[in-house]
Amino acid sequence: MPQTILNYINGEWCRSGAGKFVEVINPATQEVLAQTPLSPPAEVDAAAQAAAAAFPDWRNTPPGDRIQYLFKLKALLDEHIDEISRIITLENGKTFGESKGEMRRAIENVEVACGIPTLMQGDVLEDIARGIDEFMVRQPVGVTASICPFNFPGMIPFWFLPYAVACGNTYIVKPSEKVPLTMQRIFELIEQAGFPPGVINMVNGGADTVNAILDHPTIRAITFVGSTPVARHIYARAAANGKRVQAQGGAKNPTIVLPDADLEMTTKIVADSAFGNAGQRCLATSLVFTVGEARDTFTQAIAEAAQTRVTGFGLDEGVQMGPVISHASKQRIESLIAKGAQEGAEIVVDGRGKTVPGYEKGSFVYPTVLSDLNPQGELIRTEVFGPVLGMVHLNTVDEAIELVNSGQYGNMACLFTSSGAAARKFRHDAQAGNIGINIGVAAPMAYFPFSGWKDSFFGTLHGQGKHAVEFFTQTKVVVERWPREWSREF
Repeated sequence: MPQTILNYINGEWCRSGAGKFVEVINPATQEVLAQTPLSPPAEVDAAAQAAAAAFPDWRNTPPGDRIQYLFKLKALLDEHIDEISRIITLENGKTFGESKGEMRRAIENVEVACGIPTLMQGDVLEDIARGIDEFMVRQPVGVTASICPFNFPGMIPFWFLPYAVACGNTYIVKPSEKVPLTMQRIFELIEQAGFPPGVINMVNGGADTVNAILDHPTIRAITFVGSTPVARHIYARAAANGKRVQAQGGAKNPTIVLPDADLEMTTKIVADSAFGNAGQRCLATSLVFTVGEARDTFTQAIAEAAQTRVTGFGLDEGVQMGPVISHASKQRIESLIAKGAQEGAEIVVDGRGKTVPGYEKGSFVYPTVLSDLNPQGELIRTEVFGPVLGMVHLNTVDEAIELVNSGQYGNMACLFTSSGAAARKFRHDAQAGNIGINIGVAAPMAYFPFSGWKDSFFGTLHGQGKHAVEFFTQTKVVVERWPREWSREF
């Protein structure tokens, strides 16, 4: 029988009273792995109340003591990384190597958050006037929550969780209902690390569960990663309820390839970016703008890379790309490929209608390359979220940068070149929050914020690093005077 996913509230595993469940399906085999409860608002309330009750004591726990729990969790995540990575592959579809890389990034965020006694420090200035001192301290905001996506079930919760609890907040995680098994296992390790009851909680569910989080008066700050339409909804509804919000949206990440780029290196890196994780990541290269002579050489090279990429079950040896998350996603991606062709693009490599031997029921879309994408068409603006690379051919780098900046998204933009001058112009002018120079996935390390511009992000402070510390704290400024006559003389 498929496993029934449990909630974790106030230090206890709880069977949801939900009347509806969502099946968790292995996208490579279509095997039903588990059932996710669509938890009702009452269970969100129970988690919020538990987090609120735990907050006063946790907030007063010294930062140096709070991070001891994170040190324990970091060691447990290291110890169980292969096991967790296998779970990610089973429920998400990505290769085991990609899953393990994801968990390395998760652990990296725990490591950075362990520096909170330094990162959370305030500022002091003596004698702003004679005998008067002023200082600023950071204090936690209270109960916080994250609404997480399916594409990185292990990593993305850790863009936020370790910083939130290290800063003294209590926390609620709402995993994607499509991939809850990863966080189910991680919460067993959170429990083993010994966090006090109510400090970290988990409620599973769907849209109603999300809205209950957005509306709950006790929850003070919310983070989200997902599509732009949902990010808009999260941002608007949570902000209307007076909450702090980080809402990471979709992307259509462009890459410019200049004629002087190293062809072999560029092809390998772009292929890994476009087709890694089956294109299901917010930093996947989805557009390539070739300039001048790069058109023919790069088109031929990337087509060969797409055709030779090994697609299959992510736990099998030698597989380089797994399935997309579901049959519905597969159908949507294949319809968008057809849309691109209708708009005049040439299908250089067609990944539609193919199966993997032994996994014929799987949700597989093979790597696809479209050339001569219509710059005024729909596909150049639409996030495919699959292993589909669209190409536009231009004459100058200025034209390419202009096309980069014309897009509605601003998550990432990359350039491949041997020219320092071209690189500097690009990184200065490109309107995106994460910039790559001869890099295909410009994912910031945990000590830098995961930036996003335009319709790729709604909010002010991003996840990870100092931005996360600022988001999960509120500043208090104290102006203090102690006249001599009030002081005891010694």
